[in-house]
Amino acid sequence: QVQLVESGGGLVQAGESLTLSCAASGNIFNIWAMGWYRQAPMKQRELVANFTGGGVANVVDSAKGRFTISGDNAKSTVYLQMNNLKPEDTGVYYCNLRAMKDWKDYEYWGQGTQVTVSS
Repeated sequence: QVQLVESGGGLVQAGESLTLSCAASGNIFNIWAMGWYRQAPMKQRELVANFTGGGVANVVDSAKGRFTISGDNAKSTVYLQMNNLKPEDTGVYYCNLRAMKDWKDYEYWGQGTQVTVSS
């Protein structure tokens, strides 16, 4: 099993910054994607930023230039630096990890951390 523990959410004003962390532990193997999704009230969960095969960083268009994803392989941790936050960034942010083993795709989610941006 894989456990994902998130931290770093909170309440900020528009224009401020937050950094989210997600630490993975457990039986970690053949990770092919790891990153962050968010779910705003009454909306579907959407990808915000992640690393995919080969360490390619992907960031959703609405966050480009404001959000940066980074990682620390030694700590099995990914970070999401969020600058110039906007009210529309409000939501629950979930860490996501996908791994492959024996040709099967496994997906894990963290418990979520709330980010609220006031105008």
